[in-house]
Amino acid sequence: MRVVLATVATVLICVPAAAAEVFVTRDAQGRPVYTDRPESLPAQKVNVATKETDVVEVQSRYQAEMTRLQGDQKAAADAAKNAADAKQASQLTEADKAKRCQDARTRYQNLMNARRIYEPGASPDDRRYLDSAEIDATRENAKKVMDEFCAGQ
Repeated sequence: MRVVLATVATVLICVPAAAAEVFVTRDAQGRPVYTDRPESLPAQKVNVATKETDVVEVQSRYQAEMTRLQGDQKAAADAAKNAADAKQASQLTEADKAKRCQDARTRYQNLMNARRIYEPGASPDDRRYLDSAEIDATRENAKKVMDEFCAGQ
């Protein structure tokens, strides 16, 4: 209720001020001084055109601005989320690279330490042992894979 009374009082005070005449005079430094009661003459009367505020237009502009700001905030939040996701993905990629490198290194070391290397067959008991040339080719291939996965680490 106090807010309504304060608003009404403000409107009643402003209405006579809006209807009053406005004059412009110059002070001692030559700067313009606008007043409704000129202290010195000559004072030039200024025509001030006033216009009532369209409340509906103000509210619609306010709503439009709030909608735009919310859209901007949502876009900024989405961009931040996407950046965080990209950073996490790159970290996962680094972890995957490290794991692949370690696995390739382990496979290469196992192949280098093994005396006999075989390829599994259709059943667990079915194995085909590699000859010397195939063993060298398998070790060389494992070395290439290790170098590829561990490059830059």
